[in-house]
Amino acid sequence: MTVPTEETSFAGVLAEAVELLRSLPRTRDGVAAARRAAERWRADHPDARAQLVTDVRPGSPTVDYDLVLGHPAGGTVALTAPADDGVPWTVDHSTHWASGRVLTVDGQELLIQNALLTLRARAERDPSVPEELVDHCVLEELIAREPEPTGEELQEASDAYRRRRGLHTRERMLRWLGEVGLTQEAYDNHIHGLALKRRVRARIERETAWDYLERHPEEFDQVWAIWAAGSAERLAGLAAAREPLAALGAAVLSRGDLNVTAAVRVARELPEPLRDAAAGAVVGPMPYGAGHLFGVVRERRPADLDDPATRAAAGRAGFAAFMAARRAAAEITWHWL
Repeated sequence: MTVPTEETSFAGVLAEAVELLRSLPRTRDGVAAARRAAERWRADHPDARAQLVTDVRPGSPTVDYDLVLGHPAGGTVALTAPADDGVPWTVDHSTHWASGRVLTVDGQELLIQNALLTLRARAERDPSVPEELVDHCVLEELIAREPEPTGEELQEASDAYRRRRGLHTRERMLRWLGEVGLTQEAYDNHIHGLALKRRVRARIERETAWDYLERHPEEFDQVWAIWAAGSAERLAGLAAAREPLAALGAAVLSRGDLNVTAAVRVARELPEPLRDAAAGAVVGPMPYGAGHLFGVVRERRPADLDDPATRAAAGRAGFAAFMAARRAAAEITWHWL
């Protein structure tokens, strides 16, 4: 009798893995089901340490998959089982003439490796960059379980996106699509995802707002504050004035290298040095962000738990806490950063 070895057992696992890949749905709305199927298979084959790699093609409803398995002798094995033209998506993409390029300026090419190295350098200065990338993946997983967006949701997402970028006319919109290299189909796919993310975010904000507000009421005190950001020299002169910031208006002002804001906001949405400051407190000048900050708290009132604006701010805070918890619990592998 032949005793099965690790190699022969792994051969059987490979055969099953191929059948799994061939059975997975190849459309965007089937991604969630594909991931569930892969998780069930992984649970049945724990020694294989299987990881499903999903490729959602930009501007296309088609989805491809790879399955990465741990080999019993060490290392990994990657499987792909294309269902249509027989070309693995990794090969299909790698042989495209522009597969490694992000953009070309006056004949100078920027390769994806260099772009990611630039992103890593920025991430060292701004920790929110890698957080945004992780959040994108978390939200992509959440929206994979959502029903298709309605026409109203798609229109609202598109309108909001265009307003943020000043794309108020069809002519400006078409020019922008050309500038960034997007087709109308690719833009529509992007809006499809944004609509679902807006839906998921709104739901999480509603579900978390009241609980967060009850647990952290001090973060939602109504605070009237005036603050300035700029060079240390300009702020030092401002701080020495007889009535600091008193004559400045009730909106954002720019005065040379000085940016001044006067506003009533919930405490948690103020610059961090001002959030816990009492009424009448003068804060700074002090280093803050990329420059310096100087501020005065004019008035501070306890949170109004029934105020719709306060509840909306609590929803934003609840969503931020939800995403922070998901990031902390996620299994994250940085392949380039």
